[in-house]
Amino acid sequence: MLQRKVGIVIFFVFVGFALVFYSPRQISVLAQQPTGSVPTVTGTPAGAIVAMYLDENNPQQNVYAGPSLYNYPAIGVILAGQEIAAYGYSADKTYIQIYYPGVPNSVAWVYAPYVRIVKIGNLPIIEAPPIPTATVGSDIDPTLVAAFSSPVVATRLPTFTPPAPLAAVTFLEDETDIGRVPMGLLILGLGFVGGLGALISFLRGR
Repeated sequence: MLQRKVGIVIFFVFVGFALVFYSPRQISVLAQQPTGSVPTVTGTPAGAIVAMYLDENNPQQNVYAGPSLYNYPAIGVILAGQEIAAYGYSADKTYIQIYYPGVPNSVAWVYAPYVRIVKIGNLPIIEAPPIPTATVGSDIDPTLVAAFSSPVVATRLPTFTPPAPLAAVTFLEDETDIGRVPMGLLILGLGFVGGLGALISFLRGR
């Protein structure tokens, strides 16, 4: 019985030494490398650099899809003091094409008087993109338009009736007075006859 216990103790001691001095084999695991192309980050295009003038009253300015305020839509803004790479001028040199990520072709146009050139570079003349066609009204429901539009009813214009001609007043001589002696001349004649008679009577009385 004692020998059996001694044997069990020796067995566990041997196993303990084996575990202490045994070093497991290091297994190196290689991670699988991803396949395919990994996109690389590129910097902004080299060349001229422009920056918007600092103005407290005007902290930002719109940029457009082309060199015109009226023919192209606004596609973003630039902030006062912001430096941006520039590509070139418009044909009349009133707009500058700049690097503007997040929009088609990553370009936009800014009004030239709003920016100053920070880094001098080659700024060639760049042709303007095609002017977009107007889409105003294309998505309006014609039924809704008809509900709010009042039909125009043609009416007859009033007719103009010319006034009756004015009658001119004319004075006609009285035919009954033709051949008569004027009253003034008759009184004058009677007065002359009376004066003559008075003179004859005066001369006779002398």
